[in-house]
Amino acid sequence: MRIFLPLLILYCSAGATPVAVLAEVQTKSVEYMDEDVTLTGHLYWDDSIEGKRPGVLLIHEWWGLNDYARRRARMLAELGYVAFAADMYGNNQVTEQPSQAQEWMQEITADVELWRQRAGLGLAQLKASDLVDTAKTAAIGYCFGGGTVLQMAYGGADVLGVVSYHGSLPAAPAEVVGAIKPEILVLHGQADTFIAPDVVTNFQNKLEEAGANWEMDIYGGVRHSFTNPGAGDYGIENLKYDARADARSWARMQAFFDELFAH
Repeated sequence: MRIFLPLLILYCSAGATPVAVLAEVQTKSVEYMDEDVTLTGHLYWDDSIEGKRPGVLLIHEWWGLNDYARRRARMLAELGYVAFAADMYGNNQVTEQPSQAQEWMQEITADVELWRQRAGLGLAQLKASDLVDTAKTAAIGYCFGGGTVLQMAYGGADVLGVVSYHGSLPAAPAEVVGAIKPEILVLHGQADTFIAPDVVTNFQNKLEEAGANWEMDIYGGVRHSFTNPGAGDYGIENLKYDARADARSWARMQAFFDELFAH
């Protein structure tokens, strides 16, 4: 359930005059370890909300845990969730160079167990917050992060659902047939040339074979990284922001969470 608390009305002791106090999203850095790698994530929450609430893990694009990823985590907190923007690379590694981003991403994705483990550590940080209802958690990711949350679903992560935004669409492996518990929502640009049509088809077929609870929204004429207003700054033709697909996909995620956390 989305929680909208734009302000609190407090009453001062002198004459009970109403005073509007704006709700405020708080954040703190959280340092954690994956063996000898130091990771630094960021927790976000609305301090006007009392009690426990659903938690959402956010996994960044292949650029690293940059301002865009943190802004999305803040937006989740504004919806009433506790959000944790995880660090998948460590040592504060962020880049705007595609070759460097690809290198860091491949270091993680080359080992599926490491990939899932690194994401799982981020989930553990989210669930460690005393603000989070640990029975109501989900994960979202963008680009590399979109592929990451799918791997979390395949690996048995303890979340109710995952949302992949313009993700890499790794296919569900044969060993997870009948065992994918999280619900899956995939938000994909039809004109994303990073993902060939046969990759999309294979991805869908493997989810069906696995018996997963999944849904895929495909936005016609939309390219990769369609949710990021700064996508065009990287000099890659296939990266292009699309305001309509951004708005529609964010709304679709919210509806997905409404259903997911309703019980």
